[in-house]
Amino acid sequence: MQECWQTIRLISLSFLEIDVRALPHFMTAALAVAFLQIAPAHSNNPTCEGKRADIQRSIAEAKAQGQTRRLRGLEKALREVQDHCSDADLAREHAARITKQERKVAERQRDLDKARTQNKADKIAEREAKLAREIAELEALRAGTH
Repeated sequence: MQECWQTIRLISLSFLEIDVRALPHFMTAALAVAFLQIAPAHSNNPTCEGKRADIQRSIAEAKAQGQTRRLRGLEKALREVQDHCSDADLAREHAARITKQERKVAERQRDLDKARTQNKADKIAEREAKLAREIAELEALRAGTH
């Protein structure tokens, strides 16, 4: 939780250098960062065992709530994980998601740089907010919480 407030504080400090009209964009970005940091992850352990545990937990919830369709889908997902999951594949997929997100961050940074060269305050604020969201997403992926 402490990291969450530090991130919001950093975003708030960066706001001081921006046009007041950008406030809604920065608030959106700050909330996105905060949510990504405090939202519980499905699994902090990106292993097949972690996936099985998550699915089994969801199965128990579905049973308790009488959600038969969801239960059937979860049971099928559990069979698929048991039959086909490998930790090496999960690690490769996670690394690929991180790489893809790094590309998105770089693209958002280029968009922001372009807006700055055009000196358009409204576009700069919008691009900064988008960049902040993409960075938060990347950090969540790196932390294994997304």
